[in-house]
Amino acid sequence: MCRPVHQEVTLRATPKEIYDAYLDSARHARITGESAKMSRRVGGKFTAGGSYISGYNLELVPGKRIVQAWRASEWPAGTYSVLRLELRARGKGTKLTVDHVGIPDRFRDGVDDGWHQFYWEPMKTYFG
Repeated sequence: MCRPVHQEVTLRATPKEIYDAYLDSARHARITGESAKMSRRVGGKFTAGGSYISGYNLELVPGKRIVQAWRASEWPAGTYSVLRLELRARGKGTKLTVDHVGIPDRFRDGVDDGWHQFYWEPMKTYFG
């Protein structure tokens, strides 16, 4: 496995708004432009990106943290990474810290770029 993806982004929304939007199927789909079926319970399964991404929730702390076992459909069978999203209020917005570990080497750069392209830039637009 390769080096982790670590990103920090500031969004103009509260931690609760970001947490709720990420875990809401309809809002997640509106943000990314692809279908999503999200779960709000630990152990609950999810799909996103038109089922390109799938996994299950490992830890959910409302308004503060989302930890998921996460995989892309093209990864080797049974391979999961661990995604950790930390939400911290910063002024009138939120600092979102992303740590994504266990990504297969050849997919690391695509995942790194994908977070910006499919999540952070659309979220900046969505939350204004």
